[in-house]
Amino acid sequence: RGQLKIAASAMAARCRLAARFHRVHGANVRLDASRTRATRVESFANGLCFSQEPLAPGQIFLVEIEEKELGWCGHLRVGLTAHDPQSLEVVPEYSLPDLVNMGDTWVFAITRSHNRVAADGEEAPARARGSPWEPFLLIERVRIPRDTLVGRSRPGRYSHILDDLYKMNVLPATARRSRIGVLYAPQPDGTANMHIVINGEDMGPSARHLPAARPLYAVVDVFASTKSVRVIPVEYGFPSLQTLCRLVIQKHIVHRLAIDGLDLPLPLKSFCKHE
Repeated sequence: RGQLKIAASAMAARCRLAARFHRVHGANVRLDASRTRATRVESFANGLCFSQEPLAPGQIFLVEIEEKELGWCGHLRVGLTAHDPQSLEVVPEYSLPDLVNMGDTWVFAITRSHNRVAADGEEAPARARGSPWEPFLLIERVRIPRDTLVGRSRPGRYSHILDDLYKMNVLPATARRSRIGVLYAPQPDGTANMHIVINGEDMGPSARHLPAARPLYAVVDVFASTKSVRVIPVEYGFPSLQTLCRLVIQKHIVHRLAIDGLDLPLPLKSFCKHE
């Protein structure tokens, strides 16, 4: 148990360090001072971003869609690459096909549906949704706290109606406030499977036989109708007492707007609304 706690602490520290974008990015990308928010300031392309550090096995790189831009066709693209962003002479204009054509890169466009990649000779099994109140999302041997993975609307008129739709992944995966993550799960043969997670739901293996022994960076292409995304840090290990309290409060109210009427400190109300 002691070793598990140490491993969880090490993962948490690594995740805090890696939960920001790399200084190398597409020509039309502007990062904020913390390098946690990426905005495409013009056109529809040259929006490529990378994680600051290579991902650890089972570590998810999670972003929330903050702004959309009407008038363009196409959506956010995410994946993994074995190319060190620092080694790129020029950042490609597109993740698909430019970066993928360089090899050792696996990127998918986020759409309303996302196909799983079956193992050789097998059919892709149906996705297991699980209850939104289950504290952890299980992906092969990886266990991730579910609470942070789920996108939610902001408090406002009718926003409580949208929350259940976000949790059930009924709204389009590319909707504003959706949270999309990518990770790789090591396999016994030394390779890895890439998984994409949308609002707390595992889409299943999107690519297989990735070179797990090589450093793998997250790829986020702020493309077309997606204008701005923010990196969301993920807590690993056991849920904090604060997180558990939030889950209990959210489970026993009619909708999130009812939190305003509770006799709670203002910071706790904001936290329970998932702001």
